[in-house]
This record gives sequence, C-alpha cells and structure tokens, in this order.
Amino acid sequence: MIKKQIPNTITLLNLLCGILSIYTLYTTESIIIPSVLIILGALFDFLDGMVARLLKAYSIIGKELDSLADLVTFGVAPSLITVDLLQEFYFLNPFLLKFSFLVFIPIFMALMSAYRLAKFNVDERQTMGFIGVPTPANALIWISLPIIYYLETNSIHLWGIGTQAFYTNLTAILLNPIVILLGSILMSFLLVSELPLFALKFKNLRWKENKDKFIFLIIAILLIFAFNLYSIPLIIIVYIIESLIINKIKK
Repeated sequence: MIKKQIPNTITLLNLLCGILSIYTLYTTESIIIPSVLIILGALFDFLDGMVARLLKAYSIIGKELDSLADLVTFGVAPSLITVDLLQEFYFLNPFLLKFSFLVFIPIFMALMSAYRLAKFNVDERQTMGFIGVPTPANALIWISLPIIYYLETNSIHLWGIGTQAFYTNLTAILLNPIVILLGSILMSFLLVSELPLFALKFKNLRWKENKDKFIFLIIAILLIFAFNLYSIPLIIIVYIIESLIINKIKK
C-alpha cells in the first residue's frame, strides 16, 4: 500500500511546484522563480511515471492526480506567466496599449490544457504516444521566454554559436507581443489537435527499438549546446516535425 503512494507523492510535489509558481508570480518581483518552479515540476512529472513503472505501482487515482497536477503546473501557471510577460510590454507597445484585453489571450492555453488532459485520460490511443502536443512541452516554450527576457535585460550572456547581435535580434523576435499572442493561439490548438506525437517512454535502451527517441535526444542536446535557452522553442519544433516524419513513414 505504501509502495503505491510513492508515485502519488512525487505527483503531489509536481502540483506543489505549480501552486508555488503561481504564488511567487504575484508575490515576488522575480519572473525567474515561477519559471524555475515549473522546470522543477517537470522533473517530478518525469519521475512519478518512471517510479510507477519501476515499482509497478499504477493506479487510477495516480492517473487522475497526474492530470490535475499537470493542469496547474503546465497549464494554468505558464499561461499566467505569459500574461504577466505581456503586461511587462504593455506601456512599451502601442498595439497592446490600444487593445489591452489581448494580454489575456494566453489564458486560452490553460483552457485547452484542461481539455487536452481530460481527453488524454479517456483516449486509449495515447498509451505509448500522444495525440496533440503534451502540456509539459507547451509549458517549456512559455517559461523559457521570461528567462530569456531576464538574461537580455540584465546583459547576462550564455554560451552560443552566434554573435551577441544574433541573440539580441532573436530575443526581439521571440519577445515580440504579436509573436507571443499568435504563438499562444497556435499552441492552444496544437494541444487539442489530432496530431500524433511520439512519447519519450523507454521500455529498454536498445537502439533499434528506440531509434526515433534517441535521434530526437541527440538533436535536442546539440541544440542546447549551440543555442542554450534559445533552443527550447526549436526543440519543440523538431519534436513536432520528427513526429510528422515518423507518421508519414509508418503510413
């Protein structure tokens, strides 16, 4: 009985990270802490499934609890962080100043995350893969933006293969309010789309049976070393493109 509660406890730690992310978003002046807490939540989200498989401690409650935790940590929290980020640009952007209600569009991602997670729990096609972009993948895109914004505004330069001018221009594109608004709408629809995507679930470590996953991980690592935090949106794009290629080959 205690063994079955270990994965659930880890899931609750994921939920705690989501709650604290929202709390710190409105009680501190930092835009980094809420994002870091979501990254920590993603670690717990990975561990609870892995521990459940190792201990063979699956349960219906665990499945439902996992979705509830994911909704807060990867649905509500990133959406509110994105809204807060847009509000940072409120007085600097004539478009947002004129149409101030638009800053709340990213909340649509939280609604679609809820729908996506409810669909996941009853969709038998998603045992070894995903239909629609997973909520943690979507969350990683949006929590990377405040960190990039912080680094740029504080002139903190990480490693990368491009010049500083390249990263300054890339930051300007990624943090453009129109790009953020359109991106949040696009990702909202991808969350609930019928797009089949592979899952990073390893039954073993043999290359032949996990070739697609290993290729993705290698590309992701190379992108991280090449572009540091700026690589996160690129990694999600690679994930979607590789899934499309795999689906095309299988057909």
